[in-house]
Amino acid sequence: MKVFRGKSDELLGFIRDGKPLTRGEKLNLIIQLSIPSILAQITSVVMFFIDQAMVGHLGEKASAACGIVETTTWLFFSLTGAASMGFSVQVAHFIGANDFVKARQVFRHALIVTTILSLVMMFVAVAVARPLPYWLGGGADIARDASLYFLIFSLAIPFFQLNSLAGAMLKCSGNMRIPSLMSIIMCILDVGFNYLLIYQAHLGVMGAAIGSALSAVICGLALGYIAVFRNKMLSLRRVGERFFWVGDYLLNAAKIGLPMAVQSVLMSGAQIVGTMIVAPLGNIAIAANTLGVTAESLCYMPGYGIGEAATTLIGQSMGARRGDLCRSFARMTLFSGMAVMALMGVVMFVFAPEMMALMTPVDAIIDLGARCLRIEAFAEPMFAASIVAVCVCIGAGDTLKPAIISLGSMWFVRLTLAYALSLRYGLVGVWIAMAVELTFRGILLTTRLFKLKIEST
Repeated sequence: MKVFRGKSDELLGFIRDGKPLTRGEKLNLIIQLSIPSILAQITSVVMFFIDQAMVGHLGEKASAACGIVETTTWLFFSLTGAASMGFSVQVAHFIGANDFVKARQVFRHALIVTTILSLVMMFVAVAVARPLPYWLGGGADIARDASLYFLIFSLAIPFFQLNSLAGAMLKCSGNMRIPSLMSIIMCILDVGFNYLLIYQAHLGVMGAAIGSALSAVICGLALGYIAVFRNKMLSLRRVGERFFWVGDYLLNAAKIGLPMAVQSVLMSGAQIVGTMIVAPLGNIAIAANTLGVTAESLCYMPGYGIGEAATTLIGQSMGARRGDLCRSFARMTLFSGMAVMALMGVVMFVFAPEMMALMTPVDAIIDLGARCLRIEAFAEPMFAASIVAVCVCIGAGDTLKPAIISLGSMWFVRLTLAYALSLRYGLVGVWIAMAVELTFRGILLTTRLFKLKIEST
């Protein structure tokens, strides 16, 4: 078997045209779609990793200032992703059915709706920026920098939304390469801007925020241009194609995206509660927790990359009415994700101190963060199962039940355990709770995937 024989575009065409795929060709397609997506996921995390590393060298207060608001920034990121996914899954289905006109119509609706939503999110985020650190349990010593960091992030939300939407549309069309390349460029820009603004202009935490925002603006506009004008399936420069409003596209987007949005709010709310559990443990614990989460994310991003490939493959197979392929791709992507993240768990266990040391010179933070990472390493395979299972369900348009499972696990298992264990074991107890919950969630979602009737539509 030659794993990289043939192009992903050709193999995706086999799905749309009803042609059979061998097991080798399926694996080929999974790999070709996953690798660019994995790179994109990793580089997006590297951007946060770089921010934390550069800010971490300014001291524990600077790390804590970024860390205290980080879970709230994740909330807004996840909302932009939910809004994008509600439309992009429909695009995948229409592309799978070879109906590119309807795919472009959905894209037009998505541009209008997500622009409005992102502006609303921006105004809400700006309004809460000042009191947010106090609400999360931060002290006066970090509140000013934390508020300023979040305010600058807030102003860039529309560009993060454009980046998310354009990237999701391209990925669902089968083009994983361009979003991956733009993520790498964003990372490089972020490094450059951070160096200039943090160290040369001496702006500290504010410089890190401005660097990330500028990177998002540049890459969001570039990715939007490519999706709107250059992609052969999605380009809106079509003579004779008139725009008209179709309410069903919005209803379908709400059906897919709303459970994801509610899940994002409640999951991020749970993460914020988790931050509030950690905050009384002190700045060392806050910094170790934040940097530990950033370091761990480098290990679980491959799972999200394979998951994105699963969403594309399931979505296009559904649109092409290929139920057999849906079931086959679901199993293959699930086990691939678990295998890759099991390996990443080993890497994280072995190199935990070195990963932490890249982001901070403070020995107490390194030691505490490394202990937490080594606990989390054992949960990585089932964490992968939960990630890929959710992405398979998204591609099939099933988002409600996975959202309920994830929320129940997060609120009733992780948070209760985290609070109880933190009283005795501190931050280590919080991470034990996290590892237990991720394993439990992975088991439930894997069971859901195998019970899901993934049929052609």
